Amino acid sequence: MVPYRTLHRFATERCGYRAKATTVRVADGEPGAELQIDFGHMGYLLDPVDGRRRKVHALIFTAAYSRHMFIWLTYSQTLVAVIAGCEAAWVFFGGVFKVLIPDNLKPVVTDADAVNPRLSQGWLDYAQHAGFVTDPARVRSPKDKPRVERAVQYVRGNFWAGEDFTDLADAQARAQVWCAQRAGMRTHGTTQRRPVEAFAQFEAHRLLPVPDPYDQPVFTTVKVHRDYHVEVAKALYSVPEQYLGRGLDTRADSELVKLYWRGQLVKTHPRQPPGGRSTDRADLPEHKAGYALRDLAKLIAVCAGHGHNIGIYAERVLDDPLPWTRMRSVYRLLGLIRRYGPDPVEAACERSLDLDVVSVSKIAAMLDRACESGKPVLPAAGSPTGRFARDPGEFAMAGGATQLTLIHGGTATLETETTA
Repeated sequence: MVPYRTLHRFATERCGYRAKATTVRVADGEPGAELQIDFGHMGYLLDPVDGRRRKVHALIFTAAYSRHMFIWLTYSQTLVAVIAGCEAAWVFFGGVFKVLIPDNLKPVVTDADAVNPRLSQGWLDYAQHAGFVTDPARVRSPKDKPRVERAVQYVRGNFWAGEDFTDLADAQARAQVWCAQRAGMRTHGTTQRRPVEAFAQFEAHRLLPVPDPYDQPVFTTVKVHRDYHVEVAKALYSVPEQYLGRGLDTRADSELVKLYWRGQLVKTHPRQPPGGRSTDRADLPEHKAGYALRDLAKLIAVCAGHGHNIGIYAERVLDDPLPWTRMRSVYRLLGLIRRYGPDPVEAACERSLDLDVVSVSKIAAMLDRACESGKPVLPAAGSPTGRFARDPGEFAMAGGATQLTLIHGGTATLETETTA
């Protein structure tokens, strides 16, 4: 009977069990250049909002040269949480590090690769805003960021263990004080310096300036529907006709919504609240733009283009507290122009204006009666205007006899009547 540790040591030394390869110490690099970040599970905290015990994660930032650190506590490991932690870290450090070395976090790295990792679109946008470069660690390679890996256990055991926090805000406030006064003022075992003093002496003046507050955008891919609009965050935005049916990439912040096709910007709209709409007239077909946008001035101008009195009549029709409810009557007036021509409609509108009668139905009745009063002209036999038209004289019988076909009880009889 021997302790397990003795057995483990024997298997390692004599049997080659999990033999450890040699390693080398990597230099710390230039001051103010590298910042290593990683998530660590701290424990559970009662959320006073919904009364549930929720898992708390710590996003730990460790400066590679001075070992000065910052902690950002969060309930989730989303891109919003990572960016919020970075924003707080820049304020705490007083600047931005040139290179960030994260783990393969899903919000940051969408496709892990040792040489060419693919970063998420939201993270690339934020990195461009802040001005740093991202160099992710390799998969299952904690030695690529050893400074922050060792700090996870230190934060869990020295800051979180045994403490009683009111809520997440209280824990975050105390974490910031702990980073500056406790962790920052200890003598580090490797550097044999206090991290706060080493950071102030060698790194603080080398950092990039703190950027403006980042307006967190929403990145989505949307389809252009046949009504020339896309839906972004429950609001509608118009798109030119050539992109109908295609999928566009969108970037929506609090001010603007930008639409991209294969990396090229195709449209920009001001951000609308949920249920809102932003439509550019140039994106719609010309013959549908006035109807879609309820453009009364455009509708009156179209009518006036067919005749002066027609334009005045359309303006009189739309003279209403709710003019868009009368647009259908004006469209019917345009239909009468297509049916009868502009001149008859112009004359009918002029007469109706003289009588102060504003009714498109009256205009239609006047035009119908005008057509009925005229003699119908029958086409001649063989005329191309009527395929089966015949001259009435072809049906006259010699001698003035007229044949009548009578039907009695389902039996047809042919009778001839001779007239003088």
